[in-house]
Amino acid sequence: MRTPIIAGNWKMNLHLEDAIALAKGVAKGTDGAQNVDVVVGPTFVCLAKVADALEGTHVGVAAQNMHTATSGAFTGELSPTMLKDAGCSYVILGHSERRQYFGETDRGVNEKAKVALAHGLTPIVCIGESLDEREAEKTMDKVSFQVAAALSGIGEEDVVKVVLAYEPIWAIGTGKTASPEQAQEVHAGIRALLADLYSDEIAQQIRIQYGGSVKPANIAELISQPDIDGALVGGASLKADSFSAIVNASAND
Repeated sequence: MRTPIIAGNWKMNLHLEDAIALAKGVAKGTDGAQNVDVVVGPTFVCLAKVADALEGTHVGVAAQNMHTATSGAFTGELSPTMLKDAGCSYVILGHSERRQYFGETDRGVNEKAKVALAHGLTPIVCIGESLDEREAEKTMDKVSFQVAAALSGIGEEDVVKVVLAYEPIWAIGTGKTASPEQAQEVHAGIRALLADLYSDEIAQQIRIQYGGSVKPANIAELISQPDIDGALVGGASLKADSFSAIVNASAND
């Protein structure tokens, strides 16, 4: 059975004091949650302090991006070893905002995923279609291409460590959410693709999150779907009570 994973992407929000308070609130609010992995994703400047605040708790820390090099003349970037030093165990890669605003490519996401794995970081790889692609019935074409590209050259031993996050771009921050049936259809399609790329046994081990306006009110229906293994949460992750409610609703007693 795949362990659900609920990750909060804080994006460019929260100064240090508030970030630490939120992290502590999440740890306290989800203390009784069983069999669910809980992750928070602060800004770079808050990573180390948030990780310190969460030391000894069940909550992991994710960076929101990463460079492939371990050092060098890459102004403004952070290396995988720096993220490890800061206390990260996860890294979010290929978010649609990174692709849209900063020109990230499928090839670049693949390179980052391989480097993350090599340094013991769990990559949370984001994929998803635009509204135009959804309306043109090209969702699976787009998502399948992104998955295959992101996992290119990653072997069976490592690919089971990857977390995929299906985030329809039209549902991110819009208040719109794919229906549980729509989300399940895409998740099932992704798992079928993984079976083709690897094997059914491997495909059944890989966790696939849903992201896009996830809230306490809709998480139960989403997480009940057979191929949805958690959520990558945006706005609702910025308040301890709402994020904790999502985590607790996803826990397996």
